[in-house]
Amino acid sequence: MPQDINVLALVKGAERYIFLYDDNNRAETLRTLGRYASNPDLSFTWYDAAVLSQKIRQTSKKAAEPEVEPRFTLPLPSDNHDD
Repeated sequence: MPQDINVLALVKGAERYIFLYDDNNRAETLRTLGRYASNPDLSFTWYDAAVLSQKIRQTSKKAAEPEVEPRFTLPLPSDNHDD
């Protein structure tokens, strides 16, 4: 089964930060964000790292949640058109 690739991008003026990672490399990507933030030669800040880290964590939670189809479809009171 092919592995999905996640894409995370940040544009800061003329600079582009693009991160490609799969689920197995999520932790390494988080560490990379920290290394970039601690590099004074880059415009990448700790705030940028925090925001992108949050995005990575949100996508991992969504991936972990299975999509469940409802077993039953019940009519809602607003579906009754016998007025």
